[in-house]
Amino acid sequence: MSKQAPIIQVKDLHKTYGDTQAVDGVSFEVMKGEVFGILGPNGAGKTTTLEIIETIRKQDRGEVLINGLDCHQHSHKIKQIIGVQLQSSSFFDYLNLKELLNLFASFYNRTIDPSEILGKVELTDKANQRIKQLSGGQKQRFSIAAALVNQPEILFLDEPTTGLDPQARHHLWDVIRGQNQDGITIVLTTHYMEEAEELCNRVAIMNQGKIVAIDTPDNLIKILLKNGFKKERKVQEANLEDVFLHLTGHGLRE
Repeated sequence: MSKQAPIIQVKDLHKTYGDTQAVDGVSFEVMKGEVFGILGPNGAGKTTTLEIIETIRKQDRGEVLINGLDCHQHSHKIKQIIGVQLQSSSFFDYLNLKELLNLFASFYNRTIDPSEILGKVELTDKANQRIKQLSGGQKQRFSIAAALVNQPEILFLDEPTTGLDPQARHHLWDVIRGQNQDGITIVLTTHYMEEAEELCNRVAIMNQGKIVAIDTPDNLIKILLKNGFKKERKVQEANLEDVFLHLTGHGLRE
């Protein structure tokens, strides 16, 4: 990835809920065109940080700039250039996929070709089906399609592959890579470390509301090894997921 200017700048972000410091002095930049991961255990502050950047929540103090614009002073302009993955429960059950995409496009006063967007996530043949008729992987892919209706410059994905089987997870990785190759900057949270290694140019690791490390996955691994880290058990060249995919195939089951 060539060097680019930052498209997101987060500066000294704080957010408190009662006695809980959910986000505690978080600062980082996301470069235009990269896939940036935010990792951390439950309660680390990942989702709160993401929601502040998406203008869904207001920080207590600190600053978030997107394309140089303050994300709360210019929230309307920001919402025109970002796409946010919705959960399947956010969709209307009585509309089919094509109708849902046209509905979301109307929120932005846009006219779209639903088939083109569904093609980007390989759901063209499901255009006339409803959300409840889709598999878990299809629902996740449609949630990305819905986030693309306004042709965003930045796509936010919050644990996009949680609950998917290995085939569906690997397939969704390809969809995410495809959107990034089309020039979209992607910010994602995940609990899957392999997912972060596969997709992310850089990752920020959060713990108890703070960023404790930020770098490329390779560099973070090298630093750990340089500090003398040894695994408690021997690492094999394959793992159980490799066995599963070998025995059941890499093809998507839908």
